[in-house]
Formats: sequence, structure tokens, C-alpha cells
Amino acid sequence: MKNIVILISGRGSNMQAIVDAQITGANICAVIANRPDAAGLAWAAERGIATAVLDHKRYAGREAFDTALAALIDGYAPDLIVLAGFMRILTADFVNHYAGRLINIHPSLLPAYTGLNTHARALADGVKVAGCTVHFVTAELDHGPIILQAALAVLDDDSVESLSGRMLVQEHLIYPQAVRWFVEEKLSITEGKVRIASPSPAAVLISPPVL
Repeated sequence: MKNIVILISGRGSNMQAIVDAQITGANICAVIANRPDAAGLAWAAERGIATAVLDHKRYAGREAFDTALAALIDGYAPDLIVLAGFMRILTADFVNHYAGRLINIHPSLLPAYTGLNTHARALADGVKVAGCTVHFVTAELDHGPIILQAALAVLDDDSVESLSGRMLVQEHLIYPQAVRWFVEEKLSITEGKVRIASPSPAAVLISPPVL
């Protein structure tokens, strides 16, 4: 059984997808938010998952908050920490403390469009394919080893809202899959690249299919 702590800042839809997947061998032992009004806390509590709030506004700086957050997380003896819409840039010390057991999902096909406003930037550039990426977290923002990606054709009439809505469906598919692979100990990192032990499905999904 792998202990998993999930970090959220809002409703935590990816957290919900992971919990609802009922992954064999995964013990979702806590959901932690940095905002007291994060809607995902109530959702998790209703399902019997321990919840906690660590308000980042109560700390003098990023380092102090991350130190307190790590102490809180470590109390659950986690094997994996999952960032599910956790809107904080983490310090290098925090990331290094959880090296190889801290994952995130980003709404672009990394390494393209790191940072914020990914869908707006993709649409402005006229890309034909957009996507999302699950990756291990490193000290360099949105540059950790890639575990799994999903791709979508960008439609001519797509808006930021329509593209992000369709992308969220893909996020809810691939994030639980990445967690499942971790729990099953199928993931390894070699020379900065993630290897997935076979047998495994293809690591890129395209929806709708190319005709």
C-alpha cells in the first residue's frame, strides 16, 4: 500500500478523479490545501479522507511556508505527493526533499508553454495540437521528467474556455493512470527520462482520433 498526499488550492477536480479511480494499492491518506476556502477540502472530508489547511498567507515567505508544509506532509509518511491544482511555486529545498515522489499535471504538452495562461498562448500561436502532461517535479518550473501526455486537436472555433474544458477531461484520464503506474512501481527515471515498465499502454493519447 502506497500512502498518497494530495495538495490542492481550489476544487481539486484532478484530486477527485484520482480518488474516484479507486486505485488498487493507493491509500489517499490526506488532502492538504493552502487556502482555507478550497472547495475540494469538503469533498474529500465527505469521503472520509483526512484534510488539513496550511494558509500560505500566515507565513513570512516561501521558505517558511514550504518548511511547515513539508513537516505537515511528512506526518503522513507519504510515498507519493500529488499536486492537483496546487497554485504555489515550490522552493528547491522542498522539491529536492521529495525527489522522485512528487508529481504534477500541467495543461500543455511540455516542454512547450510552461507557466501560466497555457491555452491562451497556444491559441494565439495557432497550434493545431494542444495537450496536458503529468511529470515529476524538479526545481526548474514545469521541466521535470515526463510520465504521460494526452493530446487534443485544436478546433477552429476553440476558445480558452472550450479548449480547457475538453483538456480537463483528458487530465482526469491520465493523472490517475500516472498515479496507478507509480503505485504499481512501473516508473523509473533513467538519464532524466521516465521509463514505464511493460506491459503498458501507449504514453500518448490523441482525441479526437486523426482520420
